[in-house]
Amino acid sequence: MTRIPTATAAVLALVLCTAASAADIGWSKVDQALGKKGTDQPGGVHKYGLPRSDLNVALDGVTLKPALALGSWLAFQPAGNDAMVMGDLVLTDTEVSPVMARLIEGGLEITALHNHLLRTSIPVFYMHVGGHGDPVKLAQALHAGLALSKTPFTQAVASPTSASLELDTAAIERVLGYKGTANGGVYQFSIPRAEAVSEGGMSIPPSMGTATALNFQPTGGGKAAITGDFVMLGNEVNPILKTLRQHGIEVTALHSHMIDDSPHLFFMHFWANDDAQRLAQALRTALDLANLKRGS
Repeated sequence: MTRIPTATAAVLALVLCTAASAADIGWSKVDQALGKKGTDQPGGVHKYGLPRSDLNVALDGVTLKPALALGSWLAFQPAGNDAMVMGDLVLTDTEVSPVMARLIEGGLEITALHNHLLRTSIPVFYMHVGGHGDPVKLAQALHAGLALSKTPFTQAVASPTSASLELDTAAIERVLGYKGTANGGVYQFSIPRAEAVSEGGMSIPPSMGTATALNFQPTGGGKAAITGDFVMLGNEVNPILKTLRQHGIEVTALHSHMIDDSPHLFFMHFWANDDAQRLAQALRTALDLANLKRGS
């Protein structure tokens, strides 16, 4: 009789348990509780995009598309018989306090609150949240909190294809060494770290917010506004920061998003509006300083 080694059997049991847990969660009930339909992501994650299409925000003369820098999101991951939720909520300055109070009342944790950009025409802040428990109750609490903001819950219209973007996206991909996707008039890259990441001892897939994000919004004449965040270990922070600044990319925020993550990660946000190919080359130079999965 063939025997499975103990370690292999344990890993297999964990994978099967996670798969079973994902199957056991009635995501349609969670969708109903949150008031928005989510999408299934790798690793059993169920994710919601909540772009702030209601906001008209400009920076240095560029009107920011929601997909560039105004995209709230929430991601649920099965955790035994319950679920873990993590997310990033885009809020105006007057929305922060009422939303925070309602989320705390509903049992959610606030893990970070900060800016991502500077000089925006209206103050915009980003509230990172987390929680563990019954996914329907978590979704109800999140909906109650977001209801105190003007966050739209309507389904987004279909995103334009890369062909409709005034950018040479193929050239940008060649420079960066990664494939991107078009979303809401923005070309986006999501680049996972090479090492495993956990939060509170639970494995966290890249779709839960641990991937470096690079966003390009065409601004005409081959130029693009870029923003996003580099996800870094402590020893990567200053080499990447210096590299971005040396290439004319403004570093606009540096902070953490989680409390009990391992390894502890830092998130660096940036901004520039210049020739898209030149910016792609600068970003590639910075990417080469981080421990990322290559060619993902």
